[in-house]
Amino acid sequence: MKALLQRVSQASVSIDGAEVARIDTGLLVLVGLEPGDNQQSLEKMLHKLLNYRVFADEQERMNKSLTDIQGGLLLVSQFTLAADTRSGLRPGFSTAAAPAQAEALFAQLVQMAQARYAKVQTGQFGADMQVQLVNDGPVTFMLEV
Repeated sequence: MKALLQRVSQASVSIDGAEVARIDTGLLVLVGLEPGDNQQSLEKMLHKLLNYRVFADEQERMNKSLTDIQGGLLLVSQFTLAADTRSGLRPGFSTAAAPAQAEALFAQLVQMAQARYAKVQTGQFGADMQVQLVNDGPVTFMLEV
């Protein structure tokens, strides 16, 4: 499982011109699911997302987590993160979870996040989404579990 975490001052997702999700200060997380992912990897990733210290404290050091600042969490399924890009000039997707597995895992991740944290928004699995963001910093991290 891979997650591209971006600290944002705002982010939104639109589908067919209609906004379906929006957050202000918080994290936009693009989630790439792989065949070996399971309940345990979802638990580990969610723990990291909620507790990873990427927000500034009073001394301007990255010492606060999403839960510390009570920011928004915007989860967006992004199967291209799981692509194999090691060779050639075209990505391969055999390293990504099959669509049915990925959809079930992503739905489970969203449900778990919503059960543990009040400010969760999400895109729509499999949709052609337009994601807009203002990356704060910029601060971007690739997390893997």
